Amino acid sequence: MEKIWLKRYPPGVPAEIDPDEYRSLVEIFEQSCKKFSDRDAFANMGYAMSFAELDAKTRDFAAFLQQQLGLQKGDRVAIMLPNLLQYPVVLFGILRAGLTAVNVNPLYTPRELEHQMNDAGAETIVIIANFAHVLAEVAHKTRLKNIIVTEVGDLLPFPKSLIVNFVVKYIKKMAPAYDLPGAISLKSALAKGQKLTLEPVALNGDDLAFLQYTGGTTGVAKGAMLTHRNMVANMLQVSVFVGAAIEEGKEVVITALPLYHIFCLTVNCLTFMRFGGLNLLITNPRDIPAFVKELQNVGEFTFISGVNTLFNALVHNEDFAKLDFKPLKLAVGGGMAVQRAVADRWQKITGIHILEGYGLTESSPVVCLNPLDVQEFNGSIGLPAPSTEISLRDDQGQEVPFGERGELWVRGPQVMRGYWQRPDETANTITADGWLQTGDIATVDEQGFVRIVDRKKDMVLVSGFNVYPNEIEDVVAHCEGVLEVACIGVPDDKSGEAVKVFVVRKPGATLGEETVREYCKANLTGYKMPKYIEFREELPKSNVGKILRRELR
Repeated sequence: MEKIWLKRYPPGVPAEIDPDEYRSLVEIFEQSCKKFSDRDAFANMGYAMSFAELDAKTRDFAAFLQQQLGLQKGDRVAIMLPNLLQYPVVLFGILRAGLTAVNVNPLYTPRELEHQMNDAGAETIVIIANFAHVLAEVAHKTRLKNIIVTEVGDLLPFPKSLIVNFVVKYIKKMAPAYDLPGAISLKSALAKGQKLTLEPVALNGDDLAFLQYTGGTTGVAKGAMLTHRNMVANMLQVSVFVGAAIEEGKEVVITALPLYHIFCLTVNCLTFMRFGGLNLLITNPRDIPAFVKELQNVGEFTFISGVNTLFNALVHNEDFAKLDFKPLKLAVGGGMAVQRAVADRWQKITGIHILEGYGLTESSPVVCLNPLDVQEFNGSIGLPAPSTEISLRDDQGQEVPFGERGELWVRGPQVMRGYWQRPDETANTITADGWLQTGDIATVDEQGFVRIVDRKKDMVLVSGFNVYPNEIEDVVAHCEGVLEVACIGVPDDKSGEAVKVFVVRKPGATLGEETVREYCKANLTGYKMPKYIEFREELPKSNVGKILRRELR
């Protein structure tokens, strides 16, 4: 199959990057802190933290982890935080101490949290107090030895920090009581670290930076092993694609997607940290009126990333349309397909189009991105990133003739080392010669632009988050009165896709929709919740008894 897509690169974008240009993410971080020390790095709730302050606080936290807790290079530290100033402080502190960061969705249920802690073998976690009660239910079932708790306002200046924490805890009652014996506060950890010496840790590209959890191809949560080289490579790949539009030290980046999500982590947090940009952290982007008010307060902003559902919510807000979009240079969409109706409305309001990209956790994540010289939304996921090969394959792993659709395979320096402690799963996903099988069906046009046309797997994509039918079925099957269950994704105007389950009751059971819904609520994160529940007498099956999801679709 002729690799025509390797010939089309936009002006000024090299076909290759050097993934070994930096030894680690820490090297880039420390360079940026020195170069942009007087500039603001991250802002949240009306307070901006400079690169100099970020440098000091991450050093203090790294010293605490290393000297006080005695953590050794490669140990896994879990981060269960929303978009607050604490996130970059904790993240870069973990990396500077030579440790591996394990991102955790703060909305996880006790069951999901327990699985991830045990799978990662994490002995240390930093958690927001609002969800510490969730950890309290399962901490005794994990290997956790060190629990560091932070309240929402902890890194804001006095007296705002006290006011915010008081309102969150006592007025809004958003931080339920919890019992975690031996837990320490992040403020205390930083204070202790200030008096300790951080011993530099020799890092190289092969060292693990992240265990980033994903369902992969099977739906069982697995940790994608992302090395410093993987992350540096993807940061450089994104940088050269959008670099022509970036002015060092002058960009204001709207970071509404969660930093624990690999898309926002790489594109917003890491890439713009390298350029000395200011990340405005939006803690609760679901509150669109409050989100828009923050945009009004910040005034000029130059970059925003999002998923289709976020862009859609913004363009349907009257106050959003009144903002000043003259400084806005880039809007990048990923995580799920951007719908043309949303893209057209976005361009009409803001004057710029959405650059759609594509990636997956296993590739750090960016595989393809539309270049800057594309002047309007084109419905494609763009061109392969520099140093990235793609191939379209049939079910036998053979390349399909040009013009035909096939499963998208990817090879490049951003592809993960494999799944944590799962060699069999790794072998099922990455071929012996380094090709990552994405499970997505794609086509490539004459100019080299890639389009995703379908998914080979049964995965459901809800607002950019992967939901795996196997997991949903496993949970619902444990609900009292359920005989059989099947899960599929159905189109949804708001979230792209929504979860639907089909349930067969046990003989004599009086199971109702509300019972199933309440059971799911107790065991599944919000985005995994079934939106639709349908009861049936039986489910379609193959001649060997396998439930046929395709017939339910």
